[in-house]
Amino acid sequence: MTAYDLVAVGRCGVDIYPLDHGVGLEDVERFGKFLGGSATNVAVAAARHGRRAAIITRTGRDPFGRYVHRALRDFGVDDRFVTEVDGPPTPVTFCEIFPPDDFPLYFYRYPAAPDLMIEPDEIPLDAVREAAVFWATGTGLSQEPSRAAHFAVWRARGRRAHTVLDLDYRPMFWPDPAEAGTQMGAALEHVTVAVGNREECQVAVGETDPRRAADALLERGVELAIVKQGPKGVLAATADECVEVPPFPVKVVNGLGAGDAFGGALVHGLLSGWDLHRVLRFANVAGAIVASRLECSSAMPYEAEVEAVLAGEDKEGG
Repeated sequence: MTAYDLVAVGRCGVDIYPLDHGVGLEDVERFGKFLGGSATNVAVAAARHGRRAAIITRTGRDPFGRYVHRALRDFGVDDRFVTEVDGPPTPVTFCEIFPPDDFPLYFYRYPAAPDLMIEPDEIPLDAVREAAVFWATGTGLSQEPSRAAHFAVWRARGRRAHTVLDLDYRPMFWPDPAEAGTQMGAALEHVTVAVGNREECQVAVGETDPRRAADALLERGVELAIVKQGPKGVLAATADECVEVPPFPVKVVNGLGAGDAFGGALVHGLLSGWDLHRVLRFANVAGAIVASRLECSSAMPYEAEVEAVLAGEDKEGG
């Protein structure tokens, strides 16, 4: 089997997003159904850029689980590592849409979600070892047996490029921020790239200032630290350079998938060997494009779409 460009592990499910905007869920009458889950969306985004991607995750034994398989295949993501578990149903996630910056999320993942039931001995270690990029999220550390599975993967892979941790802190999945910080801190000892916003950096390394947060991540042995600053853009640092890129302005429809689009574009940029500034610009625009659309997975742009926006921006800049 040819090695994957990307193997991701983490959340999958179904996004049930309102087609009626600016009102609470109690008043919504029309919804759309989309493939969802952060790690799953990153895999879809990478596939849209022509990368060979696979996701390691679990579903319930139900129609939504069958939908996840079909949607992944339709997006060109290998679903061979997606299996069913007994018990909990495939998760669904609702949101409310109040543009430009209020998108409350409601996760139906209780008492446990299938993607947190991945056992250490079920991980396809050869695929993980050989993948050019391995992508994991902080949420995967919030419960056992998923937590043990993640650390087993990292031990098997070794700290080789590119091993990415998306800090992905979701308070509702953790008993308290201190426990999340402990687990993310331990995980940082195994990865080469860390990605998070300022709140997530505070949980993981105790810093909210972007430069100090990046420095704290680098001190943990990470080779590339990326700190998202929302309306102030994004900062990335290595041992040799620090790059900041301003946000790309768009009319926001739903900001929830922007970070995952950024992640898939980051994977593409790293594997393309681009300089850090180009990687960040490309990923920023990919995220902005998705923020201007309702859904997450099916909104992920193709490389040509991103390049066309970048070309227009360069032309306007003179």
